[in-house]
Amino acid sequence: MVIDIKDISWERGDENILQGLSWQVKRGEHWCLLGLNGSGKTTLLNMINGYIWPTSGRVSVLGHAFGEYDLRELRKRIGWVSTSLQQKLYGSDEALQIVLSGKHATIGVYDEVKNDDLDRAKTLMQTLGCEKLISRTYQTLSQGERQRVLIARALMNEPELLILDEPCTGLDIFAREQLLGMINSIAAEAEPPTLIYVTHHVEEILPCFQHSLLIKRGTVFAADRTEKLMTAEGMSQFFDVPIRIERTDGRYWLSVKST
Repeated sequence: MVIDIKDISWERGDENILQGLSWQVKRGEHWCLLGLNGSGKTTLLNMINGYIWPTSGRVSVLGHAFGEYDLRELRKRIGWVSTSLQQKLYGSDEALQIVLSGKHATIGVYDEVKNDDLDRAKTLMQTLGCEKLISRTYQTLSQGERQRVLIARALMNEPELLILDEPCTGLDIFAREQLLGMINSIAAEAEPPTLIYVTHHVEEILPCFQHSLLIKRGTVFAADRTEKLMTAEGMSQFFDVPIRIERTDGRYWLSVKST
């Protein structure tokens, strides 16, 4: 199992953020994690990355049970792209430095940069269409450019698990589709990392995400193959409003029925 979570709960004060949540992800599967704001998605991601500990239940990631493995080493095998990470990076760092920092999963580059690492960083930036940004400082990049750089950073250490936490936030429709195309290309590689794509927009679910986990109020609403979950009846119950859903070119498009 890439992710094996059993009956976890997480409490903050008197509030239960996650309650009795179980989820298993096998190697070779790509999952979409879908839920509205406040559903517990970010808390679950922080737990998978070992930044918070469950109040109860068991967590195992990449075959290592929490409490039996150095989580700092585990994070080096996980690529993570998130808005919270953007806020921690140094705006004065050049894009190439940002990508290189992914080698040791650090904020900033503190270790000696080897030629092989430099070559890999430049190759990744070229593959992801951001080689022209190498000498640009992070603070001068557009949101779309930043996301490309962050994905290159996440791939720097050849992760076994790549988590993309709402990567299209703040992008216009053209930049969004470019980024989704790039993610689709990563999934189509010969030996891609296991992908977890986090969103609250159904239209961002690419055909490569054949499994979906729906989280609602800190619990699992449903976990199954995406095509089984993307029905008008199921989505209406999930969002608590009447939903109309269509499928075009392998993508789902949702609208709210007028009352």
